[in-house]
Amino acid sequence: MEIDQHWLADVSRIVSPNYDARPEPADISLLVIHCISLPPGEFGNGYIDRLFCNQLNPDEHAYFKAIHQLKVSAHVVIKRTGEIVQYVPFDKRAWHAGQSCYQGRERCNDFSVGIELEGTEVVAYTDAQYAQLAAVIKALLKTYPDLSTERITGHCDIAPGRKTDPGESFDWQRLARMLRADV
Repeated sequence: MEIDQHWLADVSRIVSPNYDARPEPADISLLVIHCISLPPGEFGNGYIDRLFCNQLNPDEHAYFKAIHQLKVSAHVVIKRTGEIVQYVPFDKRAWHAGQSCYQGRERCNDFSVGIELEGTEVVAYTDAQYAQLAAVIKALLKTYPDLSTERITGHCDIAPGRKTDPGESFDWQRLARMLRADV
């Protein structure tokens, strides 16, 4: 997998309006793993794309009434099938972390890349998702020198008490093994 001008090559691209400039454009030094499903526990229906593009219809599901006006995005979503969609170029600030702190540094959106896995905290992620996640991370590590395998965290770790994703269903040791492997 390759990155060209801050976009993953050969993946789907849906440009979200929910991003802005990073305060320090070269400061890309943290990877944040999230999970998302819309409505909760449902997969493969296009609602994530709509949320990230401010097109979620509040009348389509009761849950959407509370979230349809959120202005959020991630850099990348990895669907259950392994399909990757990129919404924001990596050199821009996606709006994924919210109020957050990593090792004493607040405003994690300023210096992080947000990767969403389509899923929930309690449903196992797919083999295809792990394979694609490892490939994306390896490409990011190769492209952005301030990133490292030691600077990969969960949303739960940068927003404790507020967020729980990627949850108990995420296998951190599996990801670490995959990142060490020459795949």
